[in-house]
Amino acid sequence: MALVYQPVMQLSGILVSLLGWVLSCLTTYLPQWKNLNLELNELEIWTMGLWQACVVQEEGGMQCKDFDSFLALPPELRISRILMFFSNGSGLLGLLLSGFGLDCLKIGERLREQKKRLLLFGGMLFWISGITAIVPVSWVAHSTVQEFWDENIPDIVPRWDFGEALFVGWLAGFCLILGGSLLNCTLCSTEVHPSSVHYAVAEQQDQCQCLETETRP
Repeated sequence: MALVYQPVMQLSGILVSLLGWVLSCLTTYLPQWKNLNLELNELEIWTMGLWQACVVQEEGGMQCKDFDSFLALPPELRISRILMFFSNGSGLLGLLLSGFGLDCLKIGERLREQKKRLLLFGGMLFWISGITAIVPVSWVAHSTVQEFWDENIPDIVPRWDFGEALFVGWLAGFCLILGGSLLNCTLCSTEVHPSSVHYAVAEQQDQCQCLETETRP
């Protein structure tokens, strides 16, 4: 049964990791990392991402302005840019390596050990990609909570809240870690090599021949 489910688990791991990588790239460029609702003007919603700040009006219009300087950003946004780029790059490299290590791929069928190493490295890269995607969104969420409950800020000052990109980033990290785990679980499953199968069949035939010779008069 391990030989039957192994390709299915590998394909499932690749597809889940691919979904996580796409969501990670989407999180990087979404401007909804933070949302701000103004009580004085409820028709406008301000959003902030890693690259720009936007204002969304009730009529459906959206105006965005890119950040002028990288150094002028808060520390969590600066580090988040670097970590999200690293997450996207390691996820892409993991897809390439694990793709060539799939058993259903006919390329390199005789290089089983090399294909196992590719799957192992690909799964580890997915873990790294998932962790580096969860860390920045969690850091921004933590700083948002601290600012929201900061008693030094007057109550009349609007507070930033969680944006949709944070939830997309958490889902992306979970998918990447899950996909890497599925790939590495396939390496732990027991495999039956063709040589052992032929040896078992030959041994069984020899036993049958011995029984036939003993039963003959």
